[in-house]
Amino acid sequence: MEYMGLLGGVVLLIWLAMRGVDIVFSAVLSSLLVIVTNGLPLAEGITEYFSFGPLGAFTFAGKFFLLFGAGAMFGRVMGDSHAAASIALALVRQLGAHRALWITTLACALLTYGGVVVFVVVFAMYPLGLRLLKEADIPKRLFCAALALGAGTFTLSALPGTPSIQNVISAVGLGTDLFAGGWLGLVGAAIMFGGGMWYLERQRVLAAQNGEHFVPGPRDRISQDTGEDADHPPWQMAILPLVLVLLTIILPRVITMLVDEATLASASWPFELLRFAASQPIVWPSLALVLGTLLAVVLFPVVRRDALTVAGSGVQDAIMPLINTAAVIGFGGVVTHTSGFESFTRVMLESGLPPLLSMFASVSLVSAVTGSASGGLQIFMQTMAPAYLEMGIEPGALHRIATMASGGFDSLPHCGAIVAMLTITGLTHKQAYRDVGIITVVIPVFATLCVMGLVAIG
Repeated sequence: MEYMGLLGGVVLLIWLAMRGVDIVFSAVLSSLLVIVTNGLPLAEGITEYFSFGPLGAFTFAGKFFLLFGAGAMFGRVMGDSHAAASIALALVRQLGAHRALWITTLACALLTYGGVVVFVVVFAMYPLGLRLLKEADIPKRLFCAALALGAGTFTLSALPGTPSIQNVISAVGLGTDLFAGGWLGLVGAAIMFGGGMWYLERQRVLAAQNGEHFVPGPRDRISQDTGEDADHPPWQMAILPLVLVLLTIILPRVITMLVDEATLASASWPFELLRFAASQPIVWPSLALVLGTLLAVVLFPVVRRDALTVAGSGVQDAIMPLINTAAVIGFGGVVTHTSGFESFTRVMLESGLPPLLSMFASVSLVSAVTGSASGGLQIFMQTMAPAYLEMGIEPGALHRIATMASGGFDSLPHCGAIVAMLTITGLTHKQAYRDVGIITVVIPVFATLCVMGLVAIG
């Protein structure tokens, strides 16, 4: 009953999401099924495990509210000021509209490998991507897939040195550094990027042949100008707020790497600011987005005239993505408290499978059930990783393969990041998940298995 209830909760959540049922309702209903079938206390299951526990919905919402609000505000200001359209038109003139998916993927990859949080990348790229899609007449579903490829695959789990939370969790759990298993990560990243771009370009050509066009959503705000009117800023000015955001986020990380620890420990204010930036992975990017918004308001008269209204509308845009994502995270919080989940960890360790295959299955299934790569990897590192080290898996290989494995089946339809991206872009699972699933599940799993094969043959 425990296993059936656990599996039933996950299947129910995925089924409801694919049918377009409200994700908050779906997450609560699926959580109740897991609670009842696993004999968890009803009151504690809803108020603690789902709502306010370490993986609780409102714990997540409270932690990330500032980031979501600042990101949506920045995106709204960049869109309403026509700055995003100006940058998009410049890219189209230089590279051609047909390369919109390449532009999106590479820009997202650069941002996330530089340490920019995935949610920030989606908010920052969306208004720019809308104009690119309009110029190229590419369906929005492929833009979603390109966002997912650049921001949620090889830069988070495969490329050595990435500052992503998954790479950090593995480094802390195993005592390795962020470049552990470097050559394995490079191979995996090449497969993910190459396979993803091949799929996207193939789908773009097929969409054109089938007469599929770009169709904006009801909440999409796309500048209709051609770049000639006075309200349309030159791209050199339009890009400044985005550059400020990126530099504010990335520069402290670069400076910290170049300065020795003794100097960094100095009490002078520049180094205190550096330490604050390094210790605040949520607050600091949020402040960077606020600074970018303020600069955009100063530079662009179109939004300056009604700045508070535009900024307020942007924050309002963040509410539904935040709540939807939090609800799915809360479901994972319930799942981790079940005896069925505890039994699963024991079964995997005693399965008799080859260590590499057992480890891959363990990380993949934990991430799939929780709907979170970081959550699944954190649980794995705390409960199962020491046993696999004792089985003889080299720490560097374990670091890289476990990190890559966490970024595969975590992206099933109930994944919080997938839900947030679809909500932000105004698409449903039925419209966009097939492409996103191939990019974020099928290709990363194939890449991880290829890397495992290289380790197995020495």
